[in-house]
Formats: sequence, C-alpha cells, structure tokens
Amino acid sequence: MDQETRVTLESNGTKAFQRPGAMKRLRIALVYNAYTTSLPEQPEDRSGSADLMTMVRHIARTLRRLGHTVTVLPLAHDLFRFQRKLRRLQPDVVFNLYDDVVHGALYDMRLAALVRMMGFPMTGSPALALGLTRYKFMSASLLTGAGVSIPPNTAILETVRSVDQHHWQFPIIVQPSQEHAGIGLDRASIVHSKNALRLRVREILRTYNQPALAQRFLPGREFNVGIIGGNRLRVLPLAEVDYSALPTDIPPIMSYAAKWVETSTEYQKTSIICPAEVEPELAHHISDLALRAFRAVGGRGYGRVDMRLDELGQPFVLEVNCNPCLDEGMGLARSAQKAGLSFPQLLQTIVRAALEPLPYDLDIPMIGNAKHSEASAKDGMQKPIEGKLGR
Repeated sequence: MDQETRVTLESNGTKAFQRPGAMKRLRIALVYNAYTTSLPEQPEDRSGSADLMTMVRHIARTLRRLGHTVTVLPLAHDLFRFQRKLRRLQPDVVFNLYDDVVHGALYDMRLAALVRMMGFPMTGSPALALGLTRYKFMSASLLTGAGVSIPPNTAILETVRSVDQHHWQFPIIVQPSQEHAGIGLDRASIVHSKNALRLRVREILRTYNQPALAQRFLPGREFNVGIIGGNRLRVLPLAEVDYSALPTDIPPIMSYAAKWVETSTEYQKTSIICPAEVEPELAHHISDLALRAFRAVGGRGYGRVDMRLDELGQPFVLEVNCNPCLDEGMGLARSAQKAGLSFPQLLQTIVRAALEPLPYDLDIPMIGNAKHSEASAKDGMQKPIEGKLGR
C-alpha cells in the first residue's frame, strides 16, 4: 500500500481505505426490490433473489470500505412504510438498485419519483428516463426524433391484426414492449414470415399482457457501450457480444437464457470481448451514437447502450439501459475495469454523479422531509407554494 493511502478501522472491524481528496463520509440508503413471487426459482437462473442479495451485500460492503455508512433498505409491498423509514434515515444519497421483477410492472420509475419528491439525491437515472426506456417503442420514437438511428421496421403491435398494417422486411425480431433483461427473448423471437409473426405477437399478448415490439433483425456485430458520469459523461471501452460459438439453429441474440440461465447452450456459447477490436472510425461513431442516445432519454449516472450493425456495417441503437446490473466483473463493471476503474472506484463515481446538481432542475421536495426542506429554504431554493398546488 502506498504512503498516501490512509487506513481507518471502522466500528464493525472493516477497513476503510481513503486517499487525499476522497469523498467525505456519507449516509447511504441502498434500496433494492425485495418482492418475491410464489413461483419456485431455478438454481441455474442467475437473475433470482439469491444472486440479487449476493450483489446487494457486496455493493454494501464495498461502499462501507470506502468509508460510508450504509443502510440496506428493502422495498416489497408497503411503500408508505418504506417512505417512513427513508425519512427517519435522512440519507445523504439513495443508492438505487430497485429493479422490477413482475411482468409489466413499472415501479422502478415510481420509486425513483418518490425518492426525488422527498428531496434525496439518488444514484443513476431519474424517473422519466427509467420510464421512457422501459416503454421500448416510446424510447425508439424519441431516439428517431433526436436523429439517432434505430432498426428499420420498428413498430408496436397491440393486436394480432395489426401485423397486416405494415410492410415487413424479414427477418423480424419481436419481443415484449415493456420488459428488460432479455425477458421474452428466446429461440423463437426471430421470425421469417407474417404467419410466424402473428403467432409470436399472440403469445406475447397472452403471456405478458402488453403490446409486442417488432424490428428488423440486423445481422451484423453487436456492441454494448457503457457510460458513466453526471453532468460530464464518459464512454467506457466497447464490449462486443461474440456469438460465433453458437450452433446454427440458435439465433445470435442476447436472449434471457444467454443472459441468465447458466446451464443453457446460449449462456455457455455466448461470450463478451472487452475491449472490442474495432477500427477507430467505427469506434468513434458507436461512442458518439451511444452518448446521443443516452442523453436523449435523459440518462444519468451510469448506463449501457446496446447496438448492432447492419449489412453495410452501420450501427443502430437497439436499446438504452438505464441503471444496468452492477455485478462486479460483469457488464458495466467489466468495461470500467478495462478503463482503469476498480469496482470501488466505479461505485464512488456513481455516488459522486448523484451529488452533482441536476442541470435545469429546481430542487423542491414535495413530500414532507424536514431536513431537506429547511436546507433548501436556507439556500433560497424553496419557497411556500400556494394557489392551485395548495400549501
């Protein structure tokens, strides 16, 4: 350990490593989704509650070793009780790890809105960005308006009959329009005819109770672009998804099985190359496109933009992921490591971004929170609101 590093011993016996200029000690509330269904979890599924809790505990330990005081705060059914606990804790920052686990649920957006209305700084993206990116067609429409390229034939299909209202360029990839983490993507997600598309749309409507999103399937290389930062964003080294080892009868897509089911062929035969070997001009184009897409949806703190190349080698944005998984050694953390950021440094960067003032934003807590209301009033940021909003 170098001489500039200072080591302190916390009350619980863990060591806190700090360097000159390090962030002051903060009270952090680490929030996660504690809701569980009655369905049994498969041990080979890495998206289950056991793996979630392993990640939550690891992030909490890492933040404590950075010198912060961390309280893990689960949220399942009782939002009012959660609100009372958060008010009592009076955290300096809410570290938001909340992620929906029920098909069609959009509570991650509402949780972020509640925290913001209480006046607490929060890691990651705000409620609007979380909501926009969960409504995939709305997000795609926004990106198109911002001049960001998305796959051709992008359409939302609310009924089976709506398939006949479009002219398709097959193959088409079809998935639920309000899910994430590969949910609803499997070996049958790429279709080659209208009849197959109708069958797939019918299945999505019945299974997920939401419209289907259809897009032309692009055959080129696939990239994940990690982004971190607050008012100044930074693109991390590009990661490429390598499908070359997959059998020819399995479509080269990042399906649910490829992401999470470790016993599946998709999981075992799909790998990530990071940093990706990309010619400089294409790398610059991909990075610029990712930044434009992330900014367009209002992303903040940390995120990942997934994109794919077409037959001509041109990149198109598939999806903007706000608040992606923070497992050490995987995904965003892996790209950060290639950029020279250790996992503790990545978490510290995410917390720092949460403390930066939001541009063009008024900090006016709307839900009773004495400490933050008084602080805002002293700073001249909050005044009594009367009239239509009441008192």
